Amino acid sequence: MSEKKTTHFGFETVDIDQKAERVAGVFHSVAGKYDLMNDLMSGGVHRLWKRLTIEKAAVRPGHKVLDIAGGTGDLSYQFARQVGKDGLVILADINDSMLKVGRDKLLDKGVAGNLEVTQADAQFLPFADNTFDRITIAFGLRNVTDKDLALASMLRVLKPGGKLLVLEFSKPGNPLLQKAYDTYSFKLLPNMGKWVTGDADSYRYLAESIRMHPDQATLQGMMDNAGFALTEYHNMTGGIVALHTGIKP
Repeated sequence: MSEKKTTHFGFETVDIDQKAERVAGVFHSVAGKYDLMNDLMSGGVHRLWKRLTIEKAAVRPGHKVLDIAGGTGDLSYQFARQVGKDGLVILADINDSMLKVGRDKLLDKGVAGNLEVTQADAQFLPFADNTFDRITIAFGLRNVTDKDLALASMLRVLKPGGKLLVLEFSKPGNPLLQKAYDTYSFKLLPNMGKWVTGDADSYRYLAESIRMHPDQATLQGMMDNAGFALTEYHNMTGGIVALHTGIKP
């Protein structure tokens, strides 16, 4: 009898087939207050991180863009403005609660016609080969069970010459910054989550998931191994966040 495969859910070891359900529970819990918590957690700096991602994406009119783990639609909103009436943006997320919040938010902002909303698993993207000019995944890759499988799936649906942008929490290079960041993540963040959403455990998981995510060089190597070319990363806020990019040859 073969042993069950396991993976990490934060610092906890779980059966590999349980992780997606456990992650879904986290985001069902926090979806309604997700935007508010992002502003509180980062002091609004997450908007600057996303702005750099949008600039580096260099989306043009007519492009097709896939925003994976797009959640409440911050990136999709800007991309929909950039691709114009002849382009298309697909806001994709595995979590239907997050998608509903994102869809309603974008409709309220008047986005229509060039935006679609799709529930999708990053590991098994339901799109044809060579479909998209740009793919973004912001603060979502660390929650994916098999990151190598997801990167291969993203490469498949990108057009040759298309660009992947992965915005994710990473590893600060300065030990003093790391110590301060750990104190914030494991002491203040769960309490903040409890006060705002009534859910400390979900924000404790988020802090743990960041620590279990590959560091900058490791993730770049994973992108290289998946077949991306010209991979690089840009550290932001001392390496607390990094933007990885790669091109489909």
